[in-house]
Amino acid sequence: MARERAGEVLAANLRLLREESGLSLSELARRSDIAKGTLSQLESGAGNPTIETVFSLSSALQVPVSSLLSQRTDPDVVLVRSADLEVLSSNAVDLRMLRRLDITAEVVEVYDQRVRPGETQQSAGHHGREHVIVTGGNLLVGPPDNPFELGQGDYVCFPAGRPHIYRSLGGPVTSVLLLEYPADAGPPTVAGCAVPRSEPTVVKPVG
Repeated sequence: MARERAGEVLAANLRLLREESGLSLSELARRSDIAKGTLSQLESGAGNPTIETVFSLSSALQVPVSSLLSQRTDPDVVLVRSADLEVLSSNAVDLRMLRRLDITAEVVEVYDQRVRPGETQQSAGHHGREHVIVTGGNLLVGPPDNPFELGQGDYVCFPAGRPHIYRSLGGPVTSVLLLEYPADAGPPTVAGCAVPRSEPTVVKPVG
C-alpha cells in the first residue's frame, strides 16, 4: 500500500508538470530518452522507476527531483514516513527523498540512501555538491581514483562535477545524502555539467 501511495504521488506530479510545460507524452519521451509506454505507465501509477529514470525526467522537465516525488502540501510541521516514499533503485543504491529545502540561492535535497554490497554505483558527474553522512556500515565514496572511506558517523562533502562512485565495504550501508545545487542551475542530471574542482578535506582519502 505504501508503494502504491508513493506511485500515486509520482504519477500526479509527473502528469501535472508535463501539462504545465505544455509537453505531450511523445515530446517528453524524446527529451528524456524514456519510452512513451514507460511514461504512460508512470503517469497511471504503475511501473518501477529507477534513479536514472527520475533524474532524466527532472532534467527534461527542468524541475528538481523533489517536485516529482514530494506530495504537494505545505504544513507547519513536516512528517515524512519512510515507508510511504517511492524507492529509486539502481544496481547498488536505493534512494528515498525526504525533503527539499530552498535556501536563498541554493537548493538542498535530502535523501535516505542505502548502498547494497557487491556492486559499485558510478556517476559521470553533475553540477552541485554532494554531502554524505554514514549512519551504519562502511562506505567508499568519491572520485574513483582517490575515494574516501567513511565509517559510521563520518561525513564528507565533495564537488559532484567529476565522476564519482559509491561502494559498500562489507555489508549494507545506511546513509544520508544531501544534493546541493544553485536554484538557477536546474536540477542535477546523471551526466550533468562540471563545477569548479576542489579537494574535500573532511576525511582522509583511502590509499
